[in-house]
Amino acid sequence: MSSALLTLADSRLPAGGHAHSGGVEQAVAAGLVHDPGSLAAFLLRRLTTSGAVAAGLASAACQGDDLARLDAEADARTPSPALRAASRQQGRGLVRVGRRAWPSPLWDALPAAPHHPVALGVAAAAGGLTPRDAAAAAAYLSVSGPATAAQRLLAMDPLTVAAVTARLAPDIDAVAGNSTRSADGSLPADTDPLLDLLAEVHSARKDRFFAS
Repeated sequence: MSSALLTLADSRLPAGGHAHSGGVEQAVAAGLVHDPGSLAAFLLRRLTTSGAVAAGLASAACQGDDLARLDAEADARTPSPALRAASRQQGRGLVRVGRRAWPSPLWDALPAAPHHPVALGVAAAAGGLTPRDAAAAAAYLSVSGPATAAQRLLAMDPLTVAAVTARLAPDIDAVAGNSTRSADGSLPADTDPLLDLLAEVHSARKDRFFAS
């Protein structure tokens, strides 16, 4: 496995991901996530919807698709204004660190404030990774960040949370494998209105710990 892939998926990469909970903060506040079982269900739900979309976009960006078009595709697949803002915020953070970690002219083709999956695909390409690697990183990040946030919010046993995440490995691999471009050139468009609603409620709160 490439060290570039490990770096992209590492929570210690200073791209700002630690400030985002992937919706789990509001899910905890709403009582939807409260123990390992409910966390596992939430993570799987997120993986197979927004995670699949992110994986498809990252894979296409890594392949060299028109990045402006992909960024517009990401916008169309993100109904929630709060989620769009969070994605672009994380995208900017990834571009800042990515340009220094993997210098490449590929970065210059990105919009000024790209969605995170699009920036992730470019980072993967700049790091010499494949579109499948980019999809795997996006799929993994869709669950690893929320899992860490839930651990902090609920003071859960780190070993338990690690086990929950590890048991999702086959699902992460499946999403990454299925989220590459289909035969007709289309990209995943899976949605979850609950995640959109949670994001909008969360964005209006004054007592939140995470940006999203």
